[in-house]
Amino acid sequence: MVPLRDENPTQITPYVTYALIVANIVIFLIELTVQQQGQLDSFFQWWAVVPQQLSASFQGEPIASPVPEWFTLFSSQFLHGGFLHIAGNMLFLWIFGNNVEECLGHVKYLIFYLLCGALAALSQWYFSMDSTIPSLGASGAIAGVMGAYILRYPQAKIVTLIPLFGIIFTTVRIPAFFFLGFWFVQQAFYGVASVAQTNIGMQGGGIAYWAHAGGFVFGAILGPLFGLFSERSPR
Repeated sequence: MVPLRDENPTQITPYVTYALIVANIVIFLIELTVQQQGQLDSFFQWWAVVPQQLSASFQGEPIASPVPEWFTLFSSQFLHGGFLHIAGNMLFLWIFGNNVEECLGHVKYLIFYLLCGALAALSQWYFSMDSTIPSLGASGAIAGVMGAYILRYPQAKIVTLIPLFGIIFTTVRIPAFFFLGFWFVQQAFYGVASVAQTNIGMQGGGIAYWAHAGGFVFGAILGPLFGLFSERSPR
């Protein structure tokens, strides 16, 4: 299932959502330049979350890095492992971010987004503390947005592209609680199934399922605390 848009259009211009999309694209272009220079692995080691290094920093061990290791909980949110990775994330951010930004307001939404992303990264770190595989991507933060969205707009219809027989495509309107609920259950299931693995991360073809599930849960928890159902929040 591929979401195309929702049927609950925002009433304000989602400046922060647009800015986040632009920032992610710009940094991805920087990644491409770094890759051409043969330094992408080092770039990810510095700016993505490397669970083993994060664990060492929590224990007070010095890390050879240009920034404090905790900072990667935020910088990793703007890194992506490929074109499909960033395209999928930006599609979901564009679809669900506008309405959540309208509910929370620009400043609270930005704080909410970054906090969800950091907590999502910590969720993944908890299950792979000794991994040396960089974990990166906006998926955890966007999962937080989706967790807030399902609470605020459970009946909103998501126009969804569904392939039939691999060659024919059709669109259906799926309630948000079903679309996002199914997505969350899927991430949680894969997360449980991957507990025994150590090489879990966005790099190397891995998917940080616990970051997705964790971000979704934290988004659902933090959304109301940030004013998701406040009087200024649109119905």
